Amino acid sequence: MAEPPWLNEEELRAWYAFVAAGALVNRRLDQQLKDDVGITHLQYEILVRLNAAKDREMRMSGLADALLNSKSGLTYQITQLEKAGLVTRRPCPSDVRAVYAVLTDAGRAMLERAAPGHVALVRELLIDVLTPQQLATVADGLGEVARRMQEGGVGVGR
Repeated sequence: MAEPPWLNEEELRAWYAFVAAGALVNRRLDQQLKDDVGITHLQYEILVRLNAAKDREMRMSGLADALLNSKSGLTYQITQLEKAGLVTRRPCPSDVRAVYAVLTDAGRAMLERAAPGHVALVRELLIDVLTPQQLATVADGLGEVARRMQEGGVGVGR
């Protein structure tokens, strides 16, 4: 295998900034949600996805895909949310292998309590820090990275 072209200074600067900002933002969002309402950032995202879904439910495999999470990782998180009364599971009547995660009324109430603080912190940490042009550039650039990876065009088989 041929050696890849090494990153130049500007490319390294972009890479290090991406890694640091991503880790710091995620850590801070996770801590805020734990402190405010006792759930993790991933659990919050699960509640958001379920709340936005038709009938506030999603097939577990589809939810894992939407969250870019493993099925086993999602199963663990759903178990935790189920213990807290925020989510339930139900079997699919047409496919015995399929299970749906369903947002409970308590889960929706939790989301309503969590959302204002979460959105305020997202604004503080990212949205309000960047100019509209920088925000558009970040959204376009990272959106393209995600699109290519999800289509299998980048980093496949590694």
